[in-house]
Amino acid sequence: MEEKKKQTLYIPQGLKTRVEIFDGYGKEELFKTIIVTIIAGIIDVLLYLIFKNTVMSVVFILVAIAGSVMMLTKDTSNTSVVDQVSFMIKFAKFQKKYKYKYLDEWK
Repeated sequence: MEEKKKQTLYIPQGLKTRVEIFDGYGKEELFKTIIVTIIAGIIDVLLYLIFKNTVMSVVFILVAIAGSVMMLTKDTSNTSVVDQVSFMIKFAKFQKKYKYKYLDEWK
């Protein structure tokens, strides 16, 4: 009799289904970063016109770009900081609170 071989299921992990610029950061994240940079640039111009401070303007735009890249980069579980915050908001919205009143039924 032929001995049965134990077959194992191979589930590959870490497969990339999209082209990434660097690990966890692809074209979709780049597009979102460009949008954030445009919005931050508009705010930055307004801040410069109000305060006339070049250093503050440069730091603001660099922090906006670096922050958006950091918050949009996905980790090994394919979630970013923005994704996690949106999951937390959705979870909080779906939570229901039921307040009960105590009634003495045996009066």
